[in-house]
Amino acid sequence: MGHHTFDVSRADRLEDAGRRYRFLSAEELLWALSPTPEDVVADLGSGTGFFTDDVAPHVDTVHTVDVQAAMHDYYREKGVPENVSLVTSDVGDLPLANGAVDAAFSTMTYHEFAGDAALAEIRRVLAPDGRLVVADWAASGTGEYGPPVEERYGADEAASALDETGFAVRHEAVRPETFLLIATLE
Repeated sequence: MGHHTFDVSRADRLEDAGRRYRFLSAEELLWALSPTPEDVVADLGSGTGFFTDDVAPHVDTVHTVDVQAAMHDYYREKGVPENVSLVTSDVGDLPLANGAVDAAFSTMTYHEFAGDAALAEIRRVLAPDGRLVVADWAASGTGEYGPPVEERYGADEAASALDETGFAVRHEAVRPETFLLIATLE
């Protein structure tokens, strides 16, 4: 299931604020992350940096992780904030130290990397009191937006996978097309 990547030739669509904020607002993401100015955060599947730009002013550092170097090229052309580092990597093999990240978030990309290896790697790089925010396309959605329904996960599936990896899901919300999970390390 899943594990596709977004077509870089359509990257401009990732900058459509009306479309992006319809499914996850900057305020909701910041509420879920609860960042502090000292936090080091990872944006997992960062794409063009759309949501990174919302988080960066509120933290010390954001590591944008994307498997496609072309997405980082797009972000460079757009303009990368000084406190953002571009990391070209698969989520299952993060080039970050153990416990180096206070929080991580995935906005509409969980379905691209979901799996035991990626979740274990996220757990490895999170600090002991680290938190993970996952907002993704719901399997219960229509498929009108986002990936095909057969490539999506249900909130319950994602929450179970997190639980099995040593996370405690603190908040779960299912909406018509998306879900939001907030988890902490147990």
